[in-house]
Amino acid sequence: MATLSTMTDPLAAVDAAVDRAAAALSGAQRADGHWVFELEADCTIPAEYVLLRHYLGEPVAEELEAKIGRYLRRTQSAEHHGWGLFHKGAFDVSATVKAYYALKMIGDDPAAPHMVRAREAVHKAGGAEAVNVFTRIQLALFDAGPWSVVPTMPPELILLPRWFPIHLSKMSYWARTVVVPLLVLCAKKPVARNARGIKVDELYTRRPIDRKTQAADPKWVWTKSFNALDKVLKVAEGRWPRTLHQRAIETCAAWVTERLNGEDGLGAIYPAMANSVMMYDVLGYPEDHPARAIARQSVENLLVIHEDEAYCQPCVSPVWDTALAAHAMLEAGGADNVARAEAALDWLKPRQVLDVEGDWAEERPGVRPGGWAFQYNNAHYPDLDDTAVVVMAMDRAQVADRMPIDRGVEWTVGLQSRNGGWGAFDADNDYDYLNNLPFADHGALLDPPTADVSARCVSMLAQLGEGLDSPRMAAAIAYLRKEQEPEGSWFGRWGVNYIYGTWSVLCALNAAGLPADDPAVARAVGWLKAIQNPDGGWGEDCDSYALDRKGHVPAPSTASQTAWALLGLMAAGEADSEAVERGVDWLVANQEADGLWGQEYYTGGGFPRVFYLRYHGYPKYFPLWAVARYRNLKRSNTRQVAFGM
Repeated sequence: MATLSTMTDPLAAVDAAVDRAAAALSGAQRADGHWVFELEADCTIPAEYVLLRHYLGEPVAEELEAKIGRYLRRTQSAEHHGWGLFHKGAFDVSATVKAYYALKMIGDDPAAPHMVRAREAVHKAGGAEAVNVFTRIQLALFDAGPWSVVPTMPPELILLPRWFPIHLSKMSYWARTVVVPLLVLCAKKPVARNARGIKVDELYTRRPIDRKTQAADPKWVWTKSFNALDKVLKVAEGRWPRTLHQRAIETCAAWVTERLNGEDGLGAIYPAMANSVMMYDVLGYPEDHPARAIARQSVENLLVIHEDEAYCQPCVSPVWDTALAAHAMLEAGGADNVARAEAALDWLKPRQVLDVEGDWAEERPGVRPGGWAFQYNNAHYPDLDDTAVVVMAMDRAQVADRMPIDRGVEWTVGLQSRNGGWGAFDADNDYDYLNNLPFADHGALLDPPTADVSARCVSMLAQLGEGLDSPRMAAAIAYLRKEQEPEGSWFGRWGVNYIYGTWSVLCALNAAGLPADDPAVARAVGWLKAIQNPDGGWGEDCDSYALDRKGHVPAPSTASQTAWALLGLMAAGEADSEAVERGVDWLVANQEADGLWGQEYYTGGGFPRVFYLRYHGYPKYFPLWAVARYRNLKRSNTRQVAFGM
């Protein structure tokens, strides 16, 4: 029902929503100026954490394991009785085997109804034989599965020259950090201490299985060649010259130690961190050895422990959360909100990596460091996405010291790939044939340029004044045009999915000066309007990454995806459109009592078809950003978004 205030000011409800959300977001800011929200993946990370403790033979943490057990039981599907890769996701055999094993390790009776249902679901999917490579390795480490089904990865790989087709520098940062300690584990083939001798023989069917890859475009020639190589390596295993073999293992250990990254851990991601702990263990490092101790602590730092439940995060996202929240607060405006954004930028400034030439320098020697990482510390692996977002926030806030901005831009342009786009962590990391390697069945061994990251870099350059006549800008715009889907959208590598990618690119094209009637912009706007839900919001499922996707499949509206669609449409000049008004109405109507928005659906990308993320911060700062921008544009004279995001 209309009130006097809404009749006199149609934006009164939006003002109230902005004020409540900004106050709530202010309350979540840490005393030192930064924001960090929980980052949740699927059941595999907490399950692997439980297994890691038992692998190392650590004292049983009964209270912690009980809380993780409650988390795992709650996330078991009532529909398919296993575990999926995201909220309400389809059955995944690898995730289910790990969750089942962890629950059995915690003490759940295999005869309990939830365990029986999970076991039957695993058998229906082909049994434990059907799991992916990294799960096969996990089982083999517990002598709960054979090493013979694990592709051979000799540690000598680290000694190969860079010109060799298979080389660590040709893999993504996350693959590198996971694989190097794994080379040692696969060479040594240790067996977990596993004091209670828990195994999962009952999950096997003893029937042959036809395993599948998640790679987007496998090539049979490369696949057959690499499979043949694997057979040769299996025959040669144990016959490498002893001196060479030992040198390779020592080189792997030194590589890990150089990148250990303090209590933030190797690569600052759980799988690499856990592998580093097990590597030090098998090499005989005592528990109190500085490298092993700090590696073990880095894993512990990922735990989220609530009153009733606990889980382990795959990593933490403070730089990303802080930069995006700062943008939202700047958009909300007002002295207090701007001051909070400035405090966040003060926190971000010293976290710029200015003195470490990370792995990216192998492809781009001579480029000066200047990026930001995603986590608290990850100096060897800053990323282009975080860097662009931080630089744009600093520029928008008109910080007095331009050095961080200049160095961020310098590093970013130095990592532009040959095709005009940008990857997340490396330049020209597009050796597609490597996704056919037997141990790359997750299809995510590489970090090629993507539309979303490239758009962020374009947004940054354009906000700082770079014109379309710049050769690097022209190349980037050409890349984005080429990447547009026939339907008008763009693929979102790091966010779910085409809504995320389309928002990112529309912001970039607007910042670069492309008009609303440009065919690429018009087609994208048409697509976003066409997929708007009847309730006014937008939603898209993680299954949009399916290799056989034919087009958009409607999904429940979410706060973060609705915000992305709105920000994209407003960047394209649609602030006065009915679609935008309905989307804003949906956000205002769905704001919760605490002033923020809730969202169980996963809208963060990890590895398409393999690993997804629930950013707990996304439904907090993105909706604030969207409704504040709507208010600002509706009260402006131009309806023109003046910033890169």
